[in-house]
Amino acid sequence: MKIGELAEKAGLPVETVRYYEKEGLLPDVARTQGNYRIYTDDHAERLLFIRHCRSLDMTLEEIRILLHFKDKPDESCDRVNALLDAHIGHVCERIRDLEKLEKQLKALRERCHEAKDAASCGILNALSGQEPGVFSRHDETCSHVHSAHGIRKSGRKPR
Repeated sequence: MKIGELAEKAGLPVETVRYYEKEGLLPDVARTQGNYRIYTDDHAERLLFIRHCRSLDMTLEEIRILLHFKDKPDESCDRVNALLDAHIGHVCERIRDLEKLEKQLKALRERCHEAKDAASCGILNALSGQEPGVFSRHDETCSHVHSAHGIRKSGRKPR
């Protein structure tokens, strides 16, 4: 099948299929004499596997590791278990971060109980730093919540 049919079968945009191929997540593809790629059902199954992993917020590196074990079914799956345990840890950390974010947003929402002119809006004033005690410049609780493996405020990936 050609890439459009493969993408449709896998439920992905063509650009995503090309990206995964460029990232080396798909095995080599045969080509026609006209230089069109010809994909097989194995490619579609692999893309479905990748899509399921991505729906669980796994990184491409984690997916590479899982694909390695999928391609080597006789190897021990200890690393698969360890990878999933680590990923669960990242998700738990993210949930904690999201709970902090929810508290921050609720506290911010409490700054403005009724609609008034924007100049008097407690939310806008707090976000602008005009209301003392709401946010400090180095407030560790004020952070954007990234994906489970996103870059943190420190600029480093989480462990």
